[in-house]
Amino acid sequence: MALAPSTHLADAHRVIVTRSEREAQAWAHALQALGVPSESLPLIEIAGLQDPSPLASAWQAVPQYLAVMFVSANAVRHFMAARPAGAPLQPCRAWSTGPGTRAALLAEGWPAELIDSPDETAPQFDSEALWALVAPRVIDASPTIGSADAKTAEQAQPVVLIVRGADAHGQLAGRDWLALQMESAGIQVLQTVAYVRRAPRLSAVQQSRARQAMSDGSRWLFSSSEAALHLLQACPDLNLDRAKALATHPRIALRLKQSGWSCVDLVPAGLKAQAQSIKSLA
Repeated sequence: MALAPSTHLADAHRVIVTRSEREAQAWAHALQALGVPSESLPLIEIAGLQDPSPLASAWQAVPQYLAVMFVSANAVRHFMAARPAGAPLQPCRAWSTGPGTRAALLAEGWPAELIDSPDETAPQFDSEALWALVAPRVIDASPTIGSADAKTAEQAQPVVLIVRGADAHGQLAGRDWLALQMESAGIQVLQTVAYVRRAPRLSAVQQSRARQAMSDGSRWLFSSSEAALHLLQACPDLNLDRAKALATHPRIALRLKQSGWSCVDLVPAGLKAQAQSIKSLA
């Protein structure tokens, strides 16, 4: 059954979803179903590694890790795709910062009871929210300082593997905040790259749409400041004076304003709350 007209935004206030292609299309469709006119214009391209052998090596130690932290659904999919043929899934705990990553873990067969992720109603899906959830377990797992000699303490030190992406130059994508918290708590942190995030090549049609959206009332939805950077790289002549942006985190909102976006609204990261927030801006 179609939603009543009053629950829909006017098409003049379309939302442009800028995630990677797979996620952007799914999110745009979900917003559309909730009465928010939406379209996708992917501004992050996801690619696999030329040499996935380090991922296969990381798989061998999974049962010994305290946890594997996945920064995104793409991290889950590329890590799981690298599992050696015939190797059984003997999972440790898996950490995720949001419901999309959790859903990807479940789809790949990771047991639900071994997944730690902020609730779908959490105000933010970020490292801080995840740390608040897992910190008690991490602290309990840490060896007691002074209870053993240095060698024994090192051998007993729990390990968490962070699976993340890298940019086109091989630089790790994302923040190191969570890793610093764990190291301060006595946890050894390993990191492995599972995929590459890079700027897409926009077609002439996409570039034309981007220019139009700067002044037609469309709102650009950014869940990553990297996507906004890619947009300006692909279309350096864009005029941001009348452009409208939606940011899913205060850090993203700040970076957008620093880049010249004059109208930036903060919206929740969760789908339903985000749709309600966007409607309230109409």
